[in-house]
Amino acid sequence: MAKVLVTGGSGFIGSHCILQLLAAGHSVNTTVRKAAREAEVSALLRAGGAADGFDLTCYVADLDGDAGWASAVEGCDYVLHVASPFPASTPTDEDELIRPAREGALRLLRAARGAGVRRVVLTSSFAAIGYGHGERPAIYDETYWSDPTGPEITAYAKSKTLAERAAWDFIAKEGDGLELSVVNPVGVFGPVLGADYSTSILLVQRLITRAVPGCPKIYFGVVDVRDVADLHLRAMTDPKAKGERFLATGEAFISVLDIAKILMAGGGPAAQRTPVRELPNWLLRLAALREPALKQLLPELGKVKNATNAKAKSVLGWEPRTNAEAILATAESLTRLGLIS
Repeated sequence: MAKVLVTGGSGFIGSHCILQLLAAGHSVNTTVRKAAREAEVSALLRAGGAADGFDLTCYVADLDGDAGWASAVEGCDYVLHVASPFPASTPTDEDELIRPAREGALRLLRAARGAGVRRVVLTSSFAAIGYGHGERPAIYDETYWSDPTGPEITAYAKSKTLAERAAWDFIAKEGDGLELSVVNPVGVFGPVLGADYSTSILLVQRLITRAVPGCPKIYFGVVDVRDVADLHLRAMTDPKAKGERFLATGEAFISVLDIAKILMAGGGPAAQRTPVRELPNWLLRLAALREPALKQLLPELGKVKNATNAKAKSVLGWEPRTNAEAILATAESLTRLGLIS
């Protein structure tokens, strides 16, 4: 069994990674930005079924500073670098996202190299693969990179692309034997453990509560958070994962309307008010004038994309859940935790 650092342990993906590591018998360190969030991590793990007395140590460390990273990574065999900024709305200055994502990744890699870590698994995103392209391929795979200078690319996609590029460059030039693997998830759904969840989960919550009147013409991939965590663990130890990127996506990409229909059909009584009509593009553009959070959706209106999980399945034996399983698990957990009002 190994000792593993998971950065961003209070996050949606990070907490599920910790759960699976603990279940596999590993010793886990994690980082939080503020000491007050240590209790929150423990609560999330208990909500996820972790047994009493789990082997977890929390350290305070922020992507914007050096303090705490050397202590957090000391004695660790592996690192899962999950922590990264993901805002609900587009920042005024894109460097608010780009700087901590890129510099935070490099800060973590330097600390891991200094501590003699074997391998770092970096949580990147499909945002580093499928954005900024003038002409879109029929299916994206791991050979594609988002163009940070491309048309209408968002600050988030740019931050993930530049951070992952910087990580690969560091390994090539300064890694000194440190290994790197990268996981690139699409929209992450699945069971939430608490009230602090991702933007993908917020979409389901807003659909069920009818906080949005209909479904924008947006298409994206769906993957269950439990499968994302599983892929991280596979990439952590499998020799074939060294130096490789892996797209984490379930079935074919679907629309927001498809998600709404899945919720209506299988989400139980709480989901019966889910709107199942598609909104015209002009209406979303008008709404974005009043709600800044919607602005980052505008460049993707009507763009049909798709991606393949063939590499993760063939190289690492990964088998993700279906889109419907991931979406309905989201709805069930939101309802069970009283997060649907």
